Amino acid sequence: MTFAEARAQFPVLERFAYLQAGSTGPLARQTIAAMRAEDERSLNEGRSGQGYFDRVLGLRVEVRDELAHLVGVEAEQVALTASTTDGCNLVLAGLELGPEDEIVTTTDEHFGLLGPLHTSGARVIVTSPDPKTIIAAVNKRTRLLALSHVLWTTGQMLPVHELREQTRVPILVDGAQSVGAIPVDARGLDFMTISGQKWLCGPESTGALIVADPTRLRVARPSYFSQETHEPDGAFEPWPGARRFDPGWLPTASLSGLLTAVRSRPEWCFTRSREMAENCRQMLRAAAVEVVSPQERATIVSWRSAEPAKVVAHLEEEGVMVREIPKTGLVRASIGWWTNEDDLERLINGLKS
Repeated sequence: MTFAEARAQFPVLERFAYLQAGSTGPLARQTIAAMRAEDERSLNEGRSGQGYFDRVLGLRVEVRDELAHLVGVEAEQVALTASTTDGCNLVLAGLELGPEDEIVTTTDEHFGLLGPLHTSGARVIVTSPDPKTIIAAVNKRTRLLALSHVLWTTGQMLPVHELREQTRVPILVDGAQSVGAIPVDARGLDFMTISGQKWLCGPESTGALIVADPTRLRVARPSYFSQETHEPDGAFEPWPGARRFDPGWLPTASLSGLLTAVRSRPEWCFTRSREMAENCRQMLRAAAVEVVSPQERATIVSWRSAEPAKVVAHLEEEGVMVREIPKTGLVRASIGWWTNEDDLERLINGLKS
């Protein structure tokens, strides 16, 4: 598949320089076609009967397999969720932490991770997103590292595998800004969340949670999908593997759409994304924009602004979609494999106008 053919699948790119996959990625024609086909099937054939339920369960198996392959784990280690926040809540509830326990996190985490940390019952230690500082914050009470693989603020990549190895503390990795944007290997990580609607360009309210050893995490928020068998009093035998953590039903159309989106990604997507992100940084610097450039970085490009909200609003008027990172003075562009040189030129011209 050529770049032109792949990009042409996203109609929104005909109108906008869409640099917003860190929130919600663009939708492709084939993704919407797959979703419509499922809805038409339900409309005409109903949502009942053995055939319907076999199809739903089959789609769950296919999505689980596809996401497992994407991050290098076994399908039995994948729970299907509606968001990365879902995954974080499942882990924090299942760990059963108390006030004598500590969790180490950073100043640059999204509330989708911070909220579950706050309600976990443990003491939350917040440090700068510097590997040495993170390691220094670990002590004998530390029960969990809770970190983003890629920071949503600046695009900085944290060495999550090395941090896990050096501290020997279980780690929960928020993969919202990495999975689909850069190559990800979840092996060796205790828990990792995946967002379906961001860099994977899938439907809203889709995602996954990777659980390295499902037997070591309690099912604290059971759904119908958690149990293989159950008793009248609610006692249940969980399914083998991470499917026991599936928090609930995902629409059939959403499953089909996510499956199509993941399978439609070109094999060269990561190489091009990284190349275009670096081009974006260079062009912004040439335009005298104060770019934040972490040493280890992914495909989020952020820059400083005295009036970020106004910049975002002005760029939208110019047909460029970016976002502000609240309370930081940063504007963020999410550079995907679908981004082309014209998109970057529109961004630079919009900043100059």
